[in-house]
Amino acid sequence: MSDMMTTQAGDAGAFRHFDLTRVPSPCFVVDEKAVERNLAVLADIGERSGAHVLSALKAFSMFALAPLVRQYLGGTCASGIYEARLGREEYGGEVATFCAGYKDSDIDEILALSDHVIFNSPAQKDRFLAKAQAAGRQVGLRINPEHSEGEVAKYDPCAPCSRLGTPVSQLDAKALEGVDGLHMHTLCEQGFEPLARTWAAVEPKLAQFLNGLKWLNFGGGHHITRSDYDRDGLVEFIKHIRAKYGVEVYLEPGEAVALDAGILVGEILDLPHNGMDLAITDISATCHMPDVIEAPYRPALMDEAETGHTYRLGGPSCLAGDVIGDYTWAEPLKIGQRFAFLDQAHYSMVKTNTFNGVPLPTIALWNSETDELKIIREFGYDDFKDRLS
Repeated sequence: MSDMMTTQAGDAGAFRHFDLTRVPSPCFVVDEKAVERNLAVLADIGERSGAHVLSALKAFSMFALAPLVRQYLGGTCASGIYEARLGREEYGGEVATFCAGYKDSDIDEILALSDHVIFNSPAQKDRFLAKAQAAGRQVGLRINPEHSEGEVAKYDPCAPCSRLGTPVSQLDAKALEGVDGLHMHTLCEQGFEPLARTWAAVEPKLAQFLNGLKWLNFGGGHHITRSDYDRDGLVEFIKHIRAKYGVEVYLEPGEAVALDAGILVGEILDLPHNGMDLAITDISATCHMPDVIEAPYRPALMDEAETGHTYRLGGPSCLAGDVIGDYTWAEPLKIGQRFAFLDQAHYSMVKTNTFNGVPLPTIALWNSETDELKIIREFGYDDFKDRLS
């Protein structure tokens, strides 16, 4: 991505054959076979390299698929107490928890739920080290390699003055006292080459400390399941590090688990005109796809035409900026017509909200091989009201 609005890549795959009227609108539809294909790729990386591959719940936490994830991956990584509990209760395996700041009131439960507890600063590590060691937990410290590969500043953990991770230039024996492993998360939707460059930049600064560690965690942001990802390069990279330093290696893919595995189905509600053709939909950028506004980015529309009739799509909320983007259809739109945005299984689903009382999308699970369709969850008024009482 760049700071300019860019179109998100998306592969419709089997969804081209899915009847959009089979589900309520709006609705997230996840293809479990597409998720399984991604999981098989990630499991192969783990088997060939010896790495521990964990699923990042912050990107995709549809726990209806937890039994499937459990068949392929070694556990989950969590970003706080609730994700840690979800990982422990639904997924099993290892649970690695990182949070930029732990609360005294949460730490005992987090330690009970987690195998690895990763701290953002030496001060937080020192504050809770005795408790972590008494609980028999592995202690990690997140570092900032001070080498930036991020393409969007707000998503770059190595941007100037970042609050995430301890700058590698500040590491010393005191900072690493009691630390079992180091964690770094510096990528976002990227290939192997940025990881290799980051390691080349940070390895000389870490070399004096690595022999005393048990593990290295390279975090997430790895687009391993993308077709052009250099998987063989990643495997050799991990094998080399494990052999050279005698450490275990962890990866925490999130988006890669659900890449191109889901769509968001919507419906046209109204077709006003104001300087251009507009389309009001039951999909809200601010409520259902907030990254469209935050990044910003333009989600890919399934079967968008190159020429024809162009409309500016927006949601039903009162926010003037609740605009998804301009899209083109071969034929004029009609009220009640269905459409779908691609690659919406990850991040969109976990970031939805009920601003304006806009209903949350239904969640459905589809098997593209058997055509079996299950409605996993429909949301109603109580889901809105219970957040506010």
